[in-house]
Amino acid sequence: MSKRKEVFAINWMEVDALVQGRHNNPHHILGIHECIDDVYINAYLPDAKVVTAVDTSTKKKYTLVSDRVPDFFSVVIKNHKKFDYKLNVKFDNGEELSYIDPYIFEPVIDPIDISLFNEGKHYNIYEKMGAHPLTVDGVEGVMFAVWAPNAERVSVVGNFNNWDGRRHPMRKLDYSGIFEIFIPGKYVGEIYKYEICAKSGEVFMKSDPYAFSGELRPANASRIVDLSYKWKDSQWMEDRETKNPSANPMNIYEMHLGSWKRPDDGREFYNYRDIAALLADYLIDMNYNYVELMPVMEHPYDPSWGYQVTGYYAPTSRYGEPSDFMYFVDYLHSKGIGVIIDWVPAHFPKDDHGLGRFDGTALYEHEDPRKGEHPHWGTYVYNYGRNEVKNFLVANALYWAEKYHVDGIRMDAVASMLYLDYGRNGGEWIPNIYGGNENLEAIDFIKELNGKMHELHKGVLMIAEESTAWPMMTHSVEDGGLGFDFKWNMGWMNDFLGYIKLDPLYRKYHHNDLTFSMVYAYSEDFVLVLSHDEVVHEKGSMISKMPGGYEDKFSNLRVAYGYMMAHPGKKLLFMGQEIAQFAEFNEGAEVDWSLFEFDAHVYMQGYVKELNKLYSSEPALYELDNSPEGFEWINCNNANSSLISFMRKGKKEEDTLVVICNFTPIEHKAYKLATPSGGKWQEIFSSDNAKFGGEGRNNKTAKQAKKEACDGQEHYISVVVPPLSITVFKKKIGK
Repeated sequence: MSKRKEVFAINWMEVDALVQGRHNNPHHILGIHECIDDVYINAYLPDAKVVTAVDTSTKKKYTLVSDRVPDFFSVVIKNHKKFDYKLNVKFDNGEELSYIDPYIFEPVIDPIDISLFNEGKHYNIYEKMGAHPLTVDGVEGVMFAVWAPNAERVSVVGNFNNWDGRRHPMRKLDYSGIFEIFIPGKYVGEIYKYEICAKSGEVFMKSDPYAFSGELRPANASRIVDLSYKWKDSQWMEDRETKNPSANPMNIYEMHLGSWKRPDDGREFYNYRDIAALLADYLIDMNYNYVELMPVMEHPYDPSWGYQVTGYYAPTSRYGEPSDFMYFVDYLHSKGIGVIIDWVPAHFPKDDHGLGRFDGTALYEHEDPRKGEHPHWGTYVYNYGRNEVKNFLVANALYWAEKYHVDGIRMDAVASMLYLDYGRNGGEWIPNIYGGNENLEAIDFIKELNGKMHELHKGVLMIAEESTAWPMMTHSVEDGGLGFDFKWNMGWMNDFLGYIKLDPLYRKYHHNDLTFSMVYAYSEDFVLVLSHDEVVHEKGSMISKMPGGYEDKFSNLRVAYGYMMAHPGKKLLFMGQEIAQFAEFNEGAEVDWSLFEFDAHVYMQGYVKELNKLYSSEPALYELDNSPEGFEWINCNNANSSLISFMRKGKKEEDTLVVICNFTPIEHKAYKLATPSGGKWQEIFSSDNAKFGGEGRNNKTAKQAKKEACDGQEHYISVVVPPLSITVFKKKIGK
């Protein structure tokens, strides 16, 4: 009779599914279970020889036996209730383990979490998904959770279970597609993956989409880490909430962390902690107040520069641990420098260990390649209309603000998200429900993200890299816009680079390229960019784009940078361009600091340093950046001479600057430059200064304005305008 009762308590069809690797709720049969007056302890332990359950209170031992199905062990304990126990296991290979059974724990993820995730509204879902060291019912361990709704079975595998997917199969939570398991033990620092059995029967391993850390490439397992860190930037964070970025200078140094500087001690890269002090000192010396990092999320392929992300929640292990990156941000904050990170929600790579076909189906991407693949990049496109996918991305951006205190997120390739036909020919894309090419689901995603970021993390800047004329990018969501704070001014960049690359002899025929940007300058809140994109793929570095002989190249570059700094809009320059590096960006080598052997490059660095100082110290160059009141043309029609002059204005009249740019190698010795008022006007900056490598043809004394109509103004000053130069004047106050 007793033998029949034991058989009755165990569903052998479940055991069969367990053995075949098809069971999606192993907790239903494994662990300890009450049956009338008795309890059963069941364990599935492949290659085990002896299995014993030890009551943690009484120390009494119960031997589990495997007498029907190999590797399935069970014991019935008569007239007993559930109790806490450990399993002592001896394996065929001599290995011995003693541990608390993972299959005795109730789910950690509750129905509210599931409901919010299903709706795409769980904005801190990263607190539940992934691998979390925590204590459950007084037991230390790691909680694992992954979304794989179409999988037949998911297991956690790692060194701690010999990468055997039979050892730790996970339970699928009802109505969610989430698999989870709590594994007792101290596993911080251990690597792991998920072994997934698809409905097709195919078995494969994936890295954790929500992993907080990963192995150094080419290895690609996820790593269990503790994200605790004691921040010291509370004042910075408090001040950030009330700061108005539009009315303050924003001078951004864009960089690739791995190739700015390389250590000379045999290491491939600096650690985040090491580079923090080096970088902060440099940025302070050069008068930058923001750094923008090309993607620091985990990625397998160095030449992608981080733009093909596989670990969205993991700072790349190339430069250290998550706590090291926290220190990096914290340190830069202590030095008054904001940190902006590049973020790539437009596409993801097809690497086998990544998000593609995650559970054997098109889960994060669209099934139809006309919507789910980028022909330009050979990558997958996110399915923004799927709630859980949208939640993954929205929560990820919030995660970098919450856990790493970043000050801004620059969203890469926004145009590819907004247009269904981006990079596609006719017949290669599917119109939206209204027959148009707008990606309505991506638009909703962007609006939700920007709205939530501004609600939950005031002061974090959302910046769009968008190359078309999509309207109202930086208008609020409430007003019908997309809700970004700033947009990269790709139009200005393309026009200006096209202009400045020309031989000065031909610039007069393209004068409109120089001035057209002011037609739309206030349609959005812009960042003027000369980014990494302009110095790669045989486009040439900034100095190599310049026409003329050696000295003319430097003169052209000085006026180019000067015009950028005087033009309305925030500023961004890519690393290496401040020293006029001749080589294009190469992620495999550091910035060519050896160029300091040559005076011209030392002068150029000094020039950019002083230009940055001018920008940050003159309110007229930033206070009214986004208002037409902050800019006024003096003369924009002198195409034949390739001269332009304009005023930049601040909130106070005495802050007004008068700027003249000469884009030809012809000097003007007594040029009538109109001024908005009389008095004495002092030259405060000239790119032709000898200390910058110029000829020193400056206006060394203040110029008394003469009362005479000139270019629409009532006064003018007679000035020297050096060749290929920018000169800035400011009215002298008092004697």
